[in-house]
Parts: sequence; structure tokens; C-alpha cells
Amino acid sequence: MSTAITSPVIQSEPVVHKARLWLPERVLFTPAALEEPWGQQILARVQSLNLPVEELSRNRVTGLRGETERETYDIAKRTLAVVTAPPSQFKLSPIPPSADWQFHLAEGCPAHCQYCYLAGSLQGPPVIRVFANLPQILDNLAAYEHPGETTTFEVSCYTDPLGIEHLTGSLAECIRYFGTRPDAHLRWVSKFNGVDELLDLPHNGHTRCRMSVNAAPISGRFEGGTASVTSRLQALRQLALPHSQGGGGYPVGLVIAPIMPIEDWQTHYSRLFDSISSSLDFDCDLTFELISHRFTPGSKEILTSWYPQSKLDMDESTRSVKRNKFGGLKYVYDSGTMKSLRHFFEQELTKRFPQAKILYWT
Repeated sequence: MSTAITSPVIQSEPVVHKARLWLPERVLFTPAALEEPWGQQILARVQSLNLPVEELSRNRVTGLRGETERETYDIAKRTLAVVTAPPSQFKLSPIPPSADWQFHLAEGCPAHCQYCYLAGSLQGPPVIRVFANLPQILDNLAAYEHPGETTTFEVSCYTDPLGIEHLTGSLAECIRYFGTRPDAHLRWVSKFNGVDELLDLPHNGHTRCRMSVNAAPISGRFEGGTASVTSRLQALRQLALPHSQGGGGYPVGLVIAPIMPIEDWQTHYSRLFDSISSSLDFDCDLTFELISHRFTPGSKEILTSWYPQSKLDMDESTRSVKRNKFGGLKYVYDSGTMKSLRHFFEQELTKRFPQAKILYWT
């Protein structure tokens, strides 16, 4: 039997706000990054914003640890490190159900989501590392394409590429690249809204732009440093509108995550669906991806050190254990709750958006 996970009543977002551009307090460049033409392009962007640049003497980023994990988090989250991707980045990993393969233009994210998916996935302080050898990263992708069929590549697994685009230009470069590949499609997702520079790019329909959204009580409390959901939906509308109406003409999508059965969750998520309907009130190529909240013992430990005052529910006693083939475990909602959530989402989205595709539930 499904149960709702109770939590304090949280007010909906009171203001429609755009995320302020993330401007790091420190920008570090390794010697190898400065030797790369793309590294020089990033350097020019950073300098145009009058940000302080430090040229490191070695190809290592150090000195980011504080006396506590929270201090380390604060230092790292204010730092942009421009480095070169190591050889391991050129051996791609599959990323089902999101895409065939994942690749990375950066690691780390400027947002402050209290359920952060990167906690436990990346080693060391959560500094935002941008890769200066992007052309080589893109050239490497052709080896993973399947001739004669569409191969999909996800670029948002370890970063929010739109949140750092004003500093790097790397997302636009990826979109241009995929626009030239007849059998390869790019996928990215964001909680930011600065899409103006992407609208006129020659994407040729090979990039699907997605926004991560959630019910207002969840986004309002747990997604610090991001654009409001309303602003994200407005940005998605811009991306989806045809060029003739001043838009980008992109295929688009919504990632609803992490789905949580908070108090009165049906009402809150219905309001989210209403907002989506209002923003995308025209025919467009639209998909949905539905991801319920889960956590691991390791991610809980890290998130608790980063956000010691968080009200995020990570009570193992209310969860079921799910193990992977390597023996790792994660805590998910019990089967009754999952069935109730999934039924509601699939029923409502199919009714409201009959032309859209629900790609998966997890």
C-alpha cells in the first residue's frame, strides 16, 4: 500500500526569478589548458567578465580543502578550474536509459541542489572543472556512432552545461558539432535559463534541449542557485518555438526529478503540469523523463556534510533497498509508493500531452 512521505508544509515559489550568472571568485588555469586553443577561448571569456585568473605552475588543482567538509564545499563551489580532460575521458560509458553514451565537457555544477546527483559520483572537492581540450573530446565521439542508425550522446551527467555556458561557450560548440553529424544526436538538461545565445545555432534538429523541473515545494526549497521553474519553462519555450517565431526550433524535453511523494503531492505536481501546458501551448517535439528520488549511503553522508540543516528526507527506514549487479545499493521508495507515483504521472501526462513521449520511469 502506498504511503506519502510527510514533510513540513512548504510554500510555493513566491517570485519568478532568473538565475544570476554564476561568477566564480577564483578561476584557475593549468599550463596544459592554456596551451589549448579552446582554453584560450575560455580565458578570453573569463577576462571579458573581469574575473580574477590564476595560472597554476603544475597541471594539478590543489588547495581547495577547508577545515571541514562544509568549508571545502564552499571553497570549491566558488572556484572554476580550467583543465584538460584526462585519457580516461576518451573511453565513453553507456548511460541507459538517458542515452547510448555519455561524454563530458566539464565536471561539477554551480547550483546548490540539496539532493545533488553528483554527491558520491565525483571524487574530491566539488570544484567546477571545465575541459579545455573540447575539440579532441568531440573528435573522439565519431568512433562511438553506429553507422546507419541514430546514436545519442548525453552531456549533462556531471555538470549543468547551461549554468557555465557564459564562461565556456562549450555547449554551443557541441550543438554546432552535432548539427554536422547525420547519425548522432546530442542531449543536455539544465536548471538554468540563459538560452539566448543558443537560439540561432545550426543544430539541424540533432540536439534535444531539456529542462529539469519539479513541484514548487521541492524546487523552492532544495534547488539553490538555480532559475525558478517558471523561468526554466520560459527558456524551454524559447528553445522549442520555430525560428519563424523567434525561437530555436529545437526538439525539447522535460526531466521531472527527483519526484517525491511530499504532502499533497498530486496537487503540487498537477500545478506543475498546468505550468508546462501554459508554456508549451503549441505543437513541438516533446519528451518526458521521470525520475523518483533515491540515494546511496555514500551520497547521504556527503550531502549531510554539505547541507547539515537540510530538510531533505533521507530516512532509510521508509525506503526499500535496490541493489545493482556490482553489489552497490541505493534507497528507493517502496513498491506501493512507486506504483502510485508512476500511475499518476503516466496517466496525467498521457492525458495532457498526447503527442509527447514518456521515455522512461525510474
